[in-house]
Amino acid sequence: MATPKSLSKARITALGTYVPDKILTNEDLERLVDTSDEWIVQRTGIKERHIAAEDEFTSHLCIRAAERLRETYGAALDDVDLIIASTTTPDFSFPTVSCRVQQYFGMERAGAIDLNATCAGFAYALHLANGMISSGLHRKILVVAGETMSKITDYTDRSTCILFGDGAGAVLVEADPELSGGFESVILGTNGAGGIHVYRTGLAEQMDGQPLEGKGKIVQNGREVFKWAVRTVSAGIEQLLEQAELTREDIDWFVPHSANLRMIESICEKADLPLAKTLQSVQDMGNTSSASIPLALQAGVNSGRLKFGDRVLLYGFGSGLTHAGLLLRWDVPDLS
Repeated sequence: MATPKSLSKARITALGTYVPDKILTNEDLERLVDTSDEWIVQRTGIKERHIAAEDEFTSHLCIRAAERLRETYGAALDDVDLIIASTTTPDFSFPTVSCRVQQYFGMERAGAIDLNATCAGFAYALHLANGMISSGLHRKILVVAGETMSKITDYTDRSTCILFGDGAGAVLVEADPELSGGFESVILGTNGAGGIHVYRTGLAEQMDGQPLEGKGKIVQNGREVFKWAVRTVSAGIEQLLEQAELTREDIDWFVPHSANLRMIESICEKADLPLAKTLQSVQDMGNTSSASIPLALQAGVNSGRLKFGDRVLLYGFGSGLTHAGLLLRWDVPDLS
């Protein structure tokens, strides 16, 4: 689904991220499965990933990310009127991650909802936040995206255990009545028939007549998802630029979901975007699902590359098969 260009009255004003202390290196994985550092780097670009402690769950990571946001930017959270949490790996089915965040910070006036658009979740959450604020229904929304992918990873499956890591990101999306275009264009799309390519089994034991394997763990058809993502994201980028009446030269930074460095390279090649203008988090964090884009944004801020006023193209894609792209101005103040 493509959405016509509209006047946005919302902007991102603060960012915070968090990853667990424990690091799982490629050398560690060599002791678990038949793999090697060379093989992993050649096929994925991943060098290491952060893994949550046994008693550390998604809400804990999201809370830490929001605390970092508050500490770094001096942002108030007591006047937040909605919390949107994006996750595939909630602590519980209910209470939700967003409810746990609300409880921790004591946000008495905040509604709280979770959404699951897998690796596209952060982009979906920003789309919803922009719509809520631009409509006048809300003024200040906390978006958190967090995952503990290690909790659902089968560490005997060499094709998946090398990929995933844990982490979280948080942003504030706030109303700005004088603004006319903080969020410049958006595209959403889904191919439900592709859902069997990547899934975590839940209550159902079969999907569309096909028995499900690996109960409680990720099973994926990586090759098919790779091909779908390269084709779909490159086409979506073209539509985003057309909506906003912009060219590739107008984009300062491309920030795709950090699923796999080789996938990002292929998307950039097909979409005719320079890899040098891409922010990613996969090399040091692994695939953190919906947390990968805020972690990549944080890397851009930390390195001094991502600056106030830059035009950023975000693109999430993942199981479902679901994808979402956003063009926006980076309105988080520089602190350097």
